[in-house]
Amino acid sequence: MSAPTFVPRPAQERILAYRGGYMGVSAVPGSGKTFTLSLLAARLVEELAASGNLGEREILVVTMTNSAAENFRSRIGRFLREERGLLPGVGYRVRTLHGLAHDIVRERPSLVGLSEDFDIVDERAATDIIRDAVLAYLRTHPDALTPYILPEQLSRFRSIEKSVTATAIDIAGSVIRLAKEQRREPYQLKADLARQSGTWPLLELGLQAYADYQRGLLLRGAVDFNDLIGLALRALDSDPGFLSRLQDRWPYILEDEAQDSSLLQENLLRRLAARHGNWVRVGDPNQAINTTFTGADVRFLRRFVAENRELARDLPNSGRSALPIIEIANSLITWSQGPQSYLDATDRLAEPLIEPTPPGDPQPNPPAGMPPVHLYEVALAPHEEIDTIVKSVKRWLPAHPDETVAILTPDNQHGFSFIAALERANIPFDDSLLSSTLTVRAAANVLAIVLSYIAQPQNTPQLARLWSDVWWPRLGQARAQRATQAEPTPPEDADLPTPSSALHKQELPPPIAHIAQTLRALHEPEQFIFPAGYDWLEHFTWLDEPEQQGLRPLLLDFRRDLQRWTRAATLPVDELLLTIGANLFSDAADLALTHHLAVTLARLADERATGQTPWRLPELAQELDAIAQNKRRALNFAEGDGGYTAVPGKVTVATMHKAKGLEWDRVYLTSVNSYSFPTGGHPARVDEQYRSEPYWARDHINLVAEAIAQFEWVQRGSLDDYVLGDATYAARRALAAERLRLLYVGITRARKELILTYNTGRNFERNPNPPAAAFEALRRRLPAHTPDRADR
Repeated sequence: MSAPTFVPRPAQERILAYRGGYMGVSAVPGSGKTFTLSLLAARLVEELAASGNLGEREILVVTMTNSAAENFRSRIGRFLREERGLLPGVGYRVRTLHGLAHDIVRERPSLVGLSEDFDIVDERAATDIIRDAVLAYLRTHPDALTPYILPEQLSRFRSIEKSVTATAIDIAGSVIRLAKEQRREPYQLKADLARQSGTWPLLELGLQAYADYQRGLLLRGAVDFNDLIGLALRALDSDPGFLSRLQDRWPYILEDEAQDSSLLQENLLRRLAARHGNWVRVGDPNQAINTTFTGADVRFLRRFVAENRELARDLPNSGRSALPIIEIANSLITWSQGPQSYLDATDRLAEPLIEPTPPGDPQPNPPAGMPPVHLYEVALAPHEEIDTIVKSVKRWLPAHPDETVAILTPDNQHGFSFIAALERANIPFDDSLLSSTLTVRAAANVLAIVLSYIAQPQNTPQLARLWSDVWWPRLGQARAQRATQAEPTPPEDADLPTPSSALHKQELPPPIAHIAQTLRALHEPEQFIFPAGYDWLEHFTWLDEPEQQGLRPLLLDFRRDLQRWTRAATLPVDELLLTIGANLFSDAADLALTHHLAVTLARLADERATGQTPWRLPELAQELDAIAQNKRRALNFAEGDGGYTAVPGKVTVATMHKAKGLEWDRVYLTSVNSYSFPTGGHPARVDEQYRSEPYWARDHINLVAEAIAQFEWVQRGSLDDYVLGDATYAARRALAAERLRLLYVGITRARKELILTYNTGRNFERNPNPPAAAFEALRRRLPAHTPDRADR
């Protein structure tokens, strides 16, 4: 039986009627923009097929993430196969913007001076190059940031040195990104700065790091992701014939998530669309939540819509949320447009307001919960907020076995705290949307300990750690219980679906702890691991005491595993890691993570093998340890490329950024206070704090914002009118606008029930954070509820 024919809503039909031109579409959350854009792509492919050009031309669909691209491919292919009877995969190309740029450069690399086999460094490698460049600069310019540091902090510089270095790295990264956005080379920028009077230590640091960074890429014969779009533009500009062929290949361009477009990205698509003039841009300015740390700027989409009013369209209908949740989201838009939000007109949330779906719609709005929206008005310390929400979730889950629930936080660290609390309460959860999940960190921690020992087998403290932190809890305890025919009782941190507790030490039984101490004191560890003539274990006489029965066989097992792992050190690092993982893990998720980590380390080793000092086991172990300590983002571990589906009965824990595009029946929005959601300088909130302003900086200066401002003033020709501090205040307003959009994203993730809480911050006793201004505004728009209503 065939599926029923899709009947589009009136707003969708207006978009599907498109046949050419520049069209901008403002789509509210849950409006079905991916569905609509996919169906439009399928209709345009059908037209290409009817004209006989299907083999020569394609509909080009561009989006921001790999998972979104895969979603588009699947939907378009299904529409073509089921509704048009056409072959899926033909007549359209779906790419991320960086993937599209890569395709263009890879097709003609010689146009931009690259070899056919050029490499692209990933974010980790790029960050390492920048860090090395900054550290080298600070060694020769130790006083570079001194003018911006409070005198009382200078007297204790060692305590702030790490934070100062991190800020310097952020300055360098921002200057490099801006330079590549504007397609300016280091020598050009240095010449511009040399024409200025005075000294500009922030910009000098950034430009020197940029020069060293580019030199590092050149030595590797590589480019970074920020280079790709600029290089694609250079390729198109250098060969008009190449540009013309691509313009003919892609007569229609459909762009998703256009609110996240940067100047370079817009220019690339504008070049490709110029010949045929067919460009559809779909996005939601109210969901632009990456503007303060990328080159994205929502003004590009707004300007595009304003310039093409005759084809401006809205997708206002959303079937995602219950009516009260739609009303509270619309209230936030309305409040932001008034003077009380203290936002500039260009920074306020924009219409259209969200409209429910019309009667008879195949996606009707869900019924509201009881209550559908609740703002928890009690001022809570951070630990009290976590405790309150975890107790609420524990009561809610059994009564709603078929519904989904999420706890959304402003940052990863707060998310990790919720994970630990849910684990202690034995509440099932899914933390896979956190940027470097505790699951990944725990597996990486275990493997890093083993790899560190193999790299330095003479290191007896590492041997003792391997015994107590890895081998005993994961292998030894179970073997001891089998030997005594006891019913296995795994420790709390062993092979759980959420092994974050593997990062926390469990108290060891006295004999096991004593063995660890003895291993640490070994002078010649080879006498235990590979005995030749003298076996240290034979002289470990207290093992033969009756109450220690069974410990000697355990140590023999431990030795056999050490011998196996040590002999495997001659294997390539990926095979070595898989060998260790197969011994230590039985859980499928841990084994999959081991495979992914093995592939990652093998790639890193290959990168360093060409023209550089090869990475040995100690360096690779350090990489694993960095992932375990959340100092590195484990590439592709967090979200994956296959999307995310919430599971009933499990609590999703995620940042509000990672929640974009997803939905749950019940949503908790946490930490809705003035620190996480500031106003940007409202006169009534002069004590607001901003995480972008280092505590050690004079006058609360945002050094990264000031460096960016200096860069921009130089590009305009002169630094004469630059005033220190102006950029800091502008950055506050930009952050406030983005965080308000983030709050809007969080609200619109909820289908039936929405709960907002705030905490008073780490200094809740001396300097408590008040609720966010938006929290107070929304509270005034709701009927009063008693606190326990949220626990239903």
